[in-house]
Amino acid sequence: MASFSFGAGNARKLRRIPLYLAGRLVTALVPRSGDEWVFGCAVGLADGALALHAVAAAHGERTTWLVADADQARDADRLGIRWVRRDSASGFWRTARARVIVVTHGFGDVQRYATTGAVVVQLWHGIPLKRIGLDSAETTRSPVLPGLLSPALRMLYRRTTRRISLLPAASHLVRGRLESAFSLTDDRVPVTGEPRVDVLSVGDAASRRAAARDSLQDLLGMPLDRRRVVLYAPTWRDGEPDPAVPDGEEWQRIVATLEGADAMLLVRSHPLGAGDYRPPHDTDRVAALRSDLVADVTPLLPGLDVLVTDYSSLAFDAALVPLPVVFFAPDLEAYTARRGLYGRYADVSGAAPARSWGDALAQITAVLGDPTAALDASRERSARVHAHRDGRNAERVYWSVRRLLEERGAGRRKGSRSLRQAREPRRAQEPPRAGELRHEHAPAPTPTMDDPSQKDDRP
Repeated sequence: MASFSFGAGNARKLRRIPLYLAGRLVTALVPRSGDEWVFGCAVGLADGALALHAVAAAHGERTTWLVADADQARDADRLGIRWVRRDSASGFWRTARARVIVVTHGFGDVQRYATTGAVVVQLWHGIPLKRIGLDSAETTRSPVLPGLLSPALRMLYRRTTRRISLLPAASHLVRGRLESAFSLTDDRVPVTGEPRVDVLSVGDAASRRAAARDSLQDLLGMPLDRRRVVLYAPTWRDGEPDPAVPDGEEWQRIVATLEGADAMLLVRSHPLGAGDYRPPHDTDRVAALRSDLVADVTPLLPGLDVLVTDYSSLAFDAALVPLPVVFFAPDLEAYTARRGLYGRYADVSGAAPARSWGDALAQITAVLGDPTAALDASRERSARVHAHRDGRNAERVYWSVRRLLEERGAGRRKGSRSLRQAREPRRAQEPPRAGELRHEHAPAPTPTMDDPSQKDDRP
């Protein structure tokens, strides 16, 4: 059963109203610093927040990550990132003092009661196919007195999302969805590309696949050799059971298909939901790729051979690889009626999405035999939703934030770096003086990271 639902989450929000009011009072009295950035992400040190953090730190910004638990703290130490506990007094203070707050899921990624007055950068966590935010009644569903409380929750949600200063979009198509879902104006939703998918565009395809396969082998603790890998990533059902969990007979057919194709199936249930995807007997053809094992699956996509999903944004991420996608939606009518989709499902999935495991296995077998048509479909999908494919999305977002700070006057505050200063390179060592020889293996000066939004970045 699912571990979370919008109804239960909204009930908790209503109980927290006094804490929100207290936080508003504190942030009205405490001045924000001129140069501190805080970062948070619901799934850990990952996703677009980590990509943007790397760019901000490279430009000398003063950064702090708000960790939720000991595992995230260890990850921060491993990466050399300064951190404090999100739910501690220090976490509240750092959030209340920060000039820039970066989140990927919601205000709860940081200290939710101390965000008012900051420049809030909401990176989101994928291109939406299912309706999100104010575009879906599910977001503001109330478990009690829905006729009275749901409108109140909708009003509160709109007031909260309007505190977002910047919400980067992958393309103009996606921009319209985000503006509607979060009740934001055009100037707050620039088409910069998503920092979270930069990893799918840096370097060449062969090196990305080799790195992803190595990571998969380490995670699974087994050599993959020439074995093909299929990832199944069902999306969250808003608190309802997953209708695609196989029964005993379906598991037999799944394993037989995998053995016949010399493939294995990785199952990644949504972090907010749970499905019983354990085969009834031991097999090395099926493995769980849980979110506690790998917080962000995006860097692993080049190492896969097929993605199977229903309404997940991973289908759009996979388009950048490109990776063949099999769409498997057993509850299409019910899910569409309850949650809603942007546009027609067939426009994304094709005319014949799988509706049962039998259909899905037939399509997986066909794609493994000849992926040409599925690869073409992924490339077309990428052309529709990704305006940038140069690996510099995080840089574009960084410069967008810097310009916003300049407009608000933060760049002129004491201790804050101006936009011009931010453009200057940070050298690891002084350049050689005239007449001195640089050792041939010495590191070269750090190149200047110019604002990529000022250049033609078309692929």
